[in-house]
Amino acid sequence: MGRLLRFSEITFPLDPVATFGRAGPLFLEIGFGDGRFLVTLHRRYPEANLLGVEAAAASVARALRRLAREGVEPVRLFKGRAGFALRNLVPPRSLLAVYVNFPDPWPKSRHAGRRLLQEPFFRLLSTRLADGGRLLLTTDHRDYFEFAVAEGERSGLFAATAPPPPAEVLTTKYAEKWRARGRRFYHAVFTKVGEAEEAFPPLTKEEAMPHAILTGELSALGPFAKEVHPFPGGHAIFLERAAREPEGYYFLVRVEEEALELVQEVVLEVRRSAHGLYAGLKRFGDPLVTPGVRRAVAALVEGLVEAGFRIEKRSY
Repeated sequence: MGRLLRFSEITFPLDPVATFGRAGPLFLEIGFGDGRFLVTLHRRYPEANLLGVEAAAASVARALRRLAREGVEPVRLFKGRAGFALRNLVPPRSLLAVYVNFPDPWPKSRHAGRRLLQEPFFRLLSTRLADGGRLLLTTDHRDYFEFAVAEGERSGLFAATAPPPPAEVLTTKYAEKWRARGRRFYHAVFTKVGEAEEAFPPLTKEEAMPHAILTGELSALGPFAKEVHPFPGGHAIFLERAAREPEGYYFLVRVEEEALELVQEVVLEVRRSAHGLYAGLKRFGDPLVTPGVRRAVAALVEGLVEAGFRIEKRSY
């Protein structure tokens, strides 16, 4: 059945044959919601391998259940942001089609910068689409439709047309909802006609766990308070601390890296080891080691040093 991709089991970029277990044209849906459009795509294009990207955990869970019920196999889901997935998971010139159905239009003018379909996205997309590959947008929001068309054409890498929306996109949850309310739909097809000069290389995956070995007594740690540690390109937010038995602590940390379009909640730990006090990232929840995660570990170690601990060795 369809599966959720985990950082620990994938390469950057993906090997499509190894990932899907077969060769085939690669389609991408951005913001798959409850997964019903992925099922529709599979039925229409059974030879295609389908990659879905969604930021909401609840939607990912619903989609996995739907794919299991429908017995759809050639689908792989990724929980995260579209820009991160497109850059790091998708091989260059591998995509045949990309679907964006009813994206958040961010209608307020001060939020327009959060819209997905902007010129930088189109430039990245041009390097991941095969020659003649297409992005298909369907929306009920006229301003967003016009904005996306202008951004795509401004890139100089796409030609935009506005045919009626195909029947399959009208089966999505939002299409049915808006159609019942009499809303008008807008549809655009962006066909690749050029390619950006930027290479947009994917991240290099790191297997080593960032950590430090220290000396000191855990009793020296004071009470916990939520803290935000900014770093270039993002923030590490220490949300919670829990005691680790018999001696040690877990820290829940949200790492936001705007430059990578990546948000992770990771677990850091402080515990006794054979070599001293270990302070670093825990292999829990399939973390991806990134500059922001290393900075979160550094912030943890710096706090321990301020409490009187001494660094014996560091690896971050």
